[in-house]
This record gives sequence, C-alpha cells and structure tokens, in this order.
Amino acid sequence: MPKTASDQPDFPTACIVLADGTTFYGKGFGAPGRIQAELCFNTAMTGYQEIMTDPSYAGQAITFTFPHIGNTGVNLEDDETADPVARAMIVKWDPTEPSNWRSEQTLSEWLSKRGRIGVGGIDTRRLTRAIRQQGAPHVAIEYRPDGQFDMPALLEHARAFEGLEGLDLAKDVTCGQSYKWDEQRWAWPEGFTRRTGPGKRVVAIDYGAKRNILRCLASAGCEVTVLPATATAQEVLAHDPQGVFLSNGPGDPAATGAYAVPMIQTLLEKQDLPIFGICLGHQMLALALGAKTMKMSHGHHGANHPVKDYTTGKVEITSMNHGFAVDGQSLPSGVEETHVSLFDGSNCGIRMSDRPVFSVQHHPEASPGPQDSYYLFERFAESMTAA
Repeated sequence: MPKTASDQPDFPTACIVLADGTTFYGKGFGAPGRIQAELCFNTAMTGYQEIMTDPSYAGQAITFTFPHIGNTGVNLEDDETADPVARAMIVKWDPTEPSNWRSEQTLSEWLSKRGRIGVGGIDTRRLTRAIRQQGAPHVAIEYRPDGQFDMPALLEHARAFEGLEGLDLAKDVTCGQSYKWDEQRWAWPEGFTRRTGPGKRVVAIDYGAKRNILRCLASAGCEVTVLPATATAQEVLAHDPQGVFLSNGPGDPAATGAYAVPMIQTLLEKQDLPIFGICLGHQMLALALGAKTMKMSHGHHGANHPVKDYTTGKVEITSMNHGFAVDGQSLPSGVEETHVSLFDGSNCGIRMSDRPVFSVQHHPEASPGPQDSYYLFERFAESMTAA
C-alpha cells in the first residue's frame, strides 16, 4: 500500500520551488517524481477528485486552500475523465484515512496508481499569497522519499517552464474519436441512469469535456454525440444536429482558436442553429464572434464565485476554473454581455442578441460546486425546441 504523508520520515520528502527562488518543503504522497507546471489555487471545500480530473487543469499544479483534502477518499464514479490531468496537488494537512461510505481508495493510493504527485504539510496561505502577488507562477515540484533534492536543478526546471500562453492543450486532452453519450446525472438512490428514447440531437465538441457536463446535457433531454476538438464544420453538420455544444478545456484560447474559430464561424452561418459554450467553449465562441481573450493574473478557481446574470437580475454562486478570460470591452455589435463576476467584474457570459447562441465562463454542471446555474442546460434544450 502506498504510504500516506504521515507515514513518511521526519525529514522533508517533497519540495516546491517557484521560479523566483521561493522554496517550500513538505511531505510527499502519491507517486514520486518531478514536474514543472503553472501554479494555481482552488478555494473549493469539496470535489478534489473532480478537480484533479478536470481536463481544464492540464499543465497546472493545484494548491487547495481548504485544509482537509483527502478525508472522503476517492471512488470510480467521481472522475471527470479517465485519469488525473492536473500535474500535482498541494495541501496543508497530511491526508488522513478516509471516512465516507462511497470511498474505494485513499487519495494517496489513487495518486500513486495514476502517477501524480501530492505534497502535504505546506503553508497554503503563504503559497496562495505568493500566487496572488506573482500571478500564477511557474514551479518545479519534486517528491523524493530519500529527501535528497538538487536545488539548483529544481530552480532551473521551474524557470525553464514556458507557461500556458500560446499553448493549444485541447489537442492533448480531447477524445481520439467520436462517441455517443447517454449517461445522466447522479441521483439518489439509483446513481447514474441512462437516457432512453429520442432526444434533441446535440453535437458536443470536446476541448477537454468533463463527464458531468455531458451528463447534464443528457439529463436535459439531449441525444449527445461527442466529436474531437479538431472536428470540421462539415463533420459536425453531417450529424444533422439540432444544437452544438462547445466544451470546457485547457490552454490558451487563441492557440486552440487557430482551428476551432473557423469551424465555429462556419456553424454560425446557419441562422437557426443553437450553440452553447462553457469555459474554453465560451472563449472559442467569443473569438469566433470577433471578441478578444486575455491572460488573467491568477485566474478563477473555486466553487464559491458569485456571478450576476443580467438577463434575470439574479446572483448565482458558481464553480470556476479558468486562467484566461473574454475581454468584455471587445464584444462586437450584436453580442451582449449576460454574466459578470462580482469578484472582479470580468466577463462570465455572452449571447447573440437575435439568435439562440450563448455561452458562460463558469461551470453550471456542479461538479464540484452549487447547482445555481443548471438552468443553462435547460435553456439550451428549450432553444432547440424553439428553433
């Protein structure tokens, strides 16, 4: 059985080195090794398994601000993709033995089998302040059971990381081929159920889609066909969709947009085709409509982000995970801003004023997080009925 952080020797077995030379020592768990990444922090109190397996975290290491990570273990049902995508996780308290009826493995076992590093015993408040001050710093993280670190090499490794700007990571996390999806949202006591009967034909473009987003589409009455990120407009239209969904995903939207934007612009030529985007899909749609995107300082990552919906006047508490954002000042004529973050006023949603084409920056699928924004899936389904 893999050791937990509390089973480790008294000396540090893990090291985090920021590109400016700031160093943190802790106890390693999961899989030994060395990685380089962009460092971010996540404020969610639940859902660490879903967060680690969210493809939007490709190229990043995650500092969890909530101290009790690992206390509910892990299970096969909560993975958002086949394996963890985030490169490492950093926590304050050493993960304890899980206490939850759904637990099937300890967090350390799960990370070890999937080749991911965990670091415990870190002052995550101090590390989070460093992230806020420096703006998603580049880091090198190493877990060595013998505690023997080559510090100059680690610092060089951190400084050699090129960052996420200009990187198209969607190609790394997208599906290899098209497939059908019919699993619906988890519900007590049945668990996951399958959608049956005819539904609204939806093509979902996979830029790094989370499973629970696809479940939400199925639960909203959609018959979902998933296509790779590089799918052409002709391949999309060959399925005769009644709606097109643009998924979440990692990396620089401008880089992914090199092939995604022309495809979406072709779809926009069909006046009656509803389109709905989330996260990277939101950014892809904005670029296709003529807006611009920009790199954020430290991004938005958590399940407690207040967003105002201008279309209803309501404030929703949402899940977010993005390091790039749509520049709300760059929206062209005919495109309205529908949602904004109440933390910093950044854009969180757009729509075309005369067509059923809309998108949001936040994650309405509640995995993890509140369910305030689930209505967006129903709005998408209703737009196809109207069309």
